[in-house]
Amino acid sequence: MNRIDRLTAILIHLQTKRVVKAEELAERFEMSLRTVYRDVKALMEAGVPVGSEAGKGYFIVDGYHLPPVMFTQDEASSMLMAGKLVEKMTDKSIRTAFESSLAKITSVLQASEKDRLENLHKHIEVRHTPRHEESPFPDHFLTDIQHAIVDKQALRLEYFSGYSEEVTLREVEPIGLFYYSNAWHLIAWCRLRGNYRDFRADRIKVLEKCGDHFDARNLISLKEYLATLKQGNRELEHVTVVFDKSADRYLNHMKYGYGFLSQENLGNTVRMTFLTGCLNYFCRWLLPCGNLITLESPPEARAIMRELLEELMTHYGVEPAYAEAATGN
Repeated sequence: MNRIDRLTAILIHLQTKRVVKAEELAERFEMSLRTVYRDVKALMEAGVPVGSEAGKGYFIVDGYHLPPVMFTQDEASSMLMAGKLVEKMTDKSIRTAFESSLAKITSVLQASEKDRLENLHKHIEVRHTPRHEESPFPDHFLTDIQHAIVDKQALRLEYFSGYSEEVTLREVEPIGLFYYSNAWHLIAWCRLRGNYRDFRADRIKVLEKCGDHFDARNLISLKEYLATLKQGNRELEHVTVVFDKSADRYLNHMKYGYGFLSQENLGNTVRMTFLTGCLNYFCRWLLPCGNLITLESPPEARAIMRELLEELMTHYGVEPAYAEAATGN
């Protein structure tokens, strides 16, 4: 990137936030802090009203806006790719807003670029299969949840619990949205339970504002919640599994639909960590792998695997003695 392009990019980035740290600019554009200081000084000398605040960062003085900037081919194509993911992995409220945004982006492209984008659209598809194809729930609350998170507004939910299969009325103070296991989850302080809880957004039947605001200083952040997930929400479990490399190749893409978090290469095997809300469901997924996997934790998962194996043996008429030997009891 030449200096003119970099200065333009820095100016655009400065307009994305109220205050931008010099360290953020250095990381974003892969340059030294010294170069950041020099480039910002060049913008100021060119008449751009860049202000600075000691210990905080740089900001653009209110009222100044950069004239509309044309999108490059790669930028427009990346938005098309993002749109394909938004279409499959969000709800109606987000899809509607993104489609409007993409239309505005497309409208400023040159004719040749519009043709290119239209042609590319036909050659990209995303296959994403949620757990339930037909949902009895509205599944259009993500935008409202985002507003509530930013505005610190308490929400009232009619929520269907997959564990008790009951609908309960909850008042919550939202701290964030978290995507895992093929679904978006609202993480919030539940006033009914007096603790942090995880609500799948696609299981919310009714969502409305309570009419009051909460003090976010009394709550932990989403990052802190995820770091202490085991203590904060007992409905979710960390599962550690060691896979033989042959099984790892087979499950490489499927793992993302079952709460995959991280993995560690052990040579001939791979240790993976998952986050699941239903151990029984998770263990049924692993069952066909047989002796190509080893469940390390939690102990309850190993017990479930033994029960599932015994059920299969009983179903196919295997003698109990063989079942005991096979399960290691």
